[in-house]
This record gives sequence, C-alpha cells and structure tokens, in this order.
Amino acid sequence: MGFDFNNNTPIYIQIAELIKVKIVSGNYQPGERLPSVRDLAVELKANPNTVQRALSDLENTGLILTERTNGKFVTTDVAEIQNQKALYARMLAEDYLNRMDLVGFNKVEAAEILNKVEK
Repeated sequence: MGFDFNNNTPIYIQIAELIKVKIVSGNYQPGERLPSVRDLAVELKANPNTVQRALSDLENTGLILTERTNGKFVTTDVAEIQNQKALYARMLAEDYLNRMDLVGFNKVEAAEILNKVEK
C-alpha cells in the first residue's frame, strides 16, 4: 500500500482517508474483509493504535463494520458507499475551487481549465 504521511494532518485521519478512497473507488468491495489492524499497521508503517483509531472513525461513518470474532468488513450498503463517494468528490471539488480562487480564477474559469485537462 506504501503511503507517505504528511505532517499537516493527523496520521489516523490520513489512514482513514486512504481506506475510504479504497472503498469508494471499488478497490475494497462491499462485504469484503479488511486486512487486520496489525497487517495494516505493518503495511503502512504506522502504530496499530493509530490504525485502530482510523478504522473506528470509518466505522462511525458507516463505511465499515466489525464482526466480533471475524474482523472488519466493508459495509454491504452500496447506497452508503455511493453517498460517501459523492461527499468525497464534493470535498475534492471544493478544495480545487478554493485553490483556484487563491490564484485568481473564478468557478467558470476553473471549470474551463478542467475541461482542457486530459487524463
């Protein structure tokens, strides 16, 4: 999974966001069992307590659930996954527009730039 943490945001929030992106993008499928806290901690080179806090946050949003002796799973509620995907997309769009505003572009100009960008 290799991930470089930045110093501007708490690590547990960055881990939660990373896992959220994997869920809403379909890399983790509805109902799929997530790696254990220990495995994620090793993979991310993070403290297991930090990983657990990130997973708890995701459980509070409804994206994952815990089965007592079986581990943590992605929700099977596809509508909730789509809702979280839409919220995440809106956050990214707002961030883009705010950054473009800082350099003097309005929403229309920012949209025009996006239309000119190729993948």
